[in-house]
Amino acid sequence: MAEHAALGFDPAPGNPAAVLALAKKLSASAASLGEASRIMKSLVAHSSAWQGEAATAFRAALSKDLPRYLGSAHTSLAEAARRLTSWHDTLVAHRALAARYESQAAAAKTEQSLADARRLARELAAEHGAAARRVAQTLDAAADRLAPKEPGAMASLWRKITDDPGDALSNASAILGAIGAGVALFCPPAGLAVMLVAGGLSLAALTTHLADPKFRKPLVDGATKGEFDANFWKSAVTLLGDTAGSVPGVAAVATGAKAGTAAARAAMTAAPEASALTALSPGASAFRSTTWSTGLAIQGVENPLITWGVRTTNPIARNSANLAAPTAGLATAVLDYGPESDTIEHTSTAVDGVRAVADDTPSAFAKASRAWSAVRP
Repeated sequence: MAEHAALGFDPAPGNPAAVLALAKKLSASAASLGEASRIMKSLVAHSSAWQGEAATAFRAALSKDLPRYLGSAHTSLAEAARRLTSWHDTLVAHRALAARYESQAAAAKTEQSLADARRLARELAAEHGAAARRVAQTLDAAADRLAPKEPGAMASLWRKITDDPGDALSNASAILGAIGAGVALFCPPAGLAVMLVAGGLSLAALTTHLADPKFRKPLVDGATKGEFDANFWKSAVTLLGDTAGSVPGVAAVATGAKAGTAAARAAMTAAPEASALTALSPGASAFRSTTWSTGLAIQGVENPLITWGVRTTNPIARNSANLAAPTAGLATAVLDYGPESDTIEHTSTAVDGVRAVADDTPSAFAKASRAWSAVRP
């Protein structure tokens, strides 16, 4: 405060030398990031001779994320360096004015002269503060763009769903399957409704996965090249689970379709002069009632392995055993939307594999057999 004793305050606080030093450091960092970005782009452009899954993953990572992040950081730091350099020049000019006003105040012979010098100093202080706030806002904006922000929980969940819709359908089917199994213990009709929806999702997941070349590739490589890696087992287990999960719903619908077709034909035979629309109502009614009754029947079919393993008439023990596999499926489906981890993914694949072999597949065969007995003439 001694150097501004006449004014009573510092109209333009700041250290130009420190600001300039920081601007130079940021400029040098920006140049380094720009060079790193150029090198990364060159690596991608000249990596065509490298083939294989590792090369594909390398090019995908470089071509999407890393160069973009480096470019964003380069732009942000370069902008911050320019703003700080400009602020340095402004700060030097403001401090020169402040020194002039201090000299005028110190040399004032009258109260009016002193008041004029202090008024000019206050105006400078207001202008200086506004300029400093503008620079601070610009630097904050540059810092926000400097590095990629972690997406929120909902954003991460939505990204995983959109990145792999087939897995999203499989997970939704597993979650609804567990809910339906629990609801069916207290209200079989409600449990059946959930089961039919879960079966439809499994069928949609199966169709989506089979149409995805990335999903099929590990299976093809395993069959043709003997590459039974983690991706192969994940795809194999997923395919088995999708197939087994869709069987009960497809079986119930197939039974209903057979009954609906028979009812429609009978209506047409009874009234040959009527139009085809006449047979629509009895056909739809038979389809609906038969699908529902068959669904209720196959819903009560237990896994034969569990029936053999849990040889007891205690309903609590039997229900607990029958809910174990669906609960495990719900757990692995939920974990799929948690933090990415190879350990969790491999464990989930192992659990789903055991579940598919020990529960989903035997149950699907038993339920399909019950439905088939109704479909056969």
